[in-house]
Amino acid sequence: MIRKNSEYPLQPPRERGTGRAFLFALLMHVLLGFFLYHGIQWQNSTPEGEEAELWTEVPNAAIPRPVTPPPPPVPVAPAPPVRDEQADIALQEKKRQQQEAAREAQLAEQQRQQKLKEQQEAQRQQQLAAEQAAELAAQKAAKLKQQQQQQQQQAVKLRQQQLAEQQKQQKQQQLAEQKQQQLKEQQEQQQKQAQAEAQKKADAEKAAKAKAQAEAAAQAKKQLDAERRARLAQMQGMAGAPGSSGNGLGKNGTGSGSGGTAASPGYADKVRRAVRPNISWGGETEGLETVIAVRCSPTGTLLSASVSRSSGNAAWDAAALRAVQRSDPMPLDVNGKAPESFYITLRPAG
Repeated sequence: MIRKNSEYPLQPPRERGTGRAFLFALLMHVLLGFFLYHGIQWQNSTPEGEEAELWTEVPNAAIPRPVTPPPPPVPVAPAPPVRDEQADIALQEKKRQQQEAAREAQLAEQQRQQKLKEQQEAQRQQQLAAEQAAELAAQKAAKLKQQQQQQQQQAVKLRQQQLAEQQKQQKQQQLAEQKQQQLKEQQEQQQKQAQAEAQKKADAEKAAKAKAQAEAAAQAKKQLDAERRARLAQMQGMAGAPGSSGNGLGKNGTGSGSGGTAASPGYADKVRRAVRPNISWGGETEGLETVIAVRCSPTGTLLSASVSRSSGNAAWDAAALRAVQRSDPMPLDVNGKAPESFYITLRPAG
């Protein structure tokens, strides 16, 4: 295992048995040198001669024995030649060279062993560096993966926040639109109410004006009738017609109500054509029918208008009634006068 977070620099682990291996190698080199030395010395040593000594038994004097011839002389090994000084020097030089060669071989072997150890140490250092690099790469990869996961989580969280903010904004916008719509509806309702009130006021003013005009016209008509009757009575009195009284007035006064004549068959269509352009209606049209009762002067001035038969829809009834009121004055009939009262049946255009 590689020691992590150490306060010491990275060092190679100590191998076990290094000292014993070194001692064993040194012993082997010493033995090799010893055997080389003695082998060379044994090969260069000069063999020495051998000597032999013969022993003969003492002859028994009582028993004669045949005389044996004397043994031949034992050849004596020649004495070793005397080594001269140059041979010794050459031999010593050769020994020295052999020892030097042995030492060089031993040194070469040591260098080879040292080089082998260095190579092994370099390989071990390379392997250790590779393991460290792999571990660092794994740590970097893990750290990078963790950072990517954190970034992804942050991106997801940011996206969720953005979605929540968008939903919040959409909700606020919807609320604002609803409030604006409600405000707009309220304003429209207020405008409609104001228009209805203004229309009602205008209609009331118009009705009051029409009523005043009708009353003025009736008063003028009464005055004209009175004047005409007075002139007629005066004329009759001046003529002295029979049957007349002494005060100048007709014995029998006549009078008939005006406007009591019936309308012509085409008058209803004429009224509808005058009223229909004034109808303002955007609602449903099916099954709606309203009957409006109208009273007007002979000149067509509208005196009053009211719903005689409702359609069941108050909004349509009000629209129909406003259309009649906006059609003032009413069209005249074929006789040049407007009927005193009549009914109009109105339906929405569908």
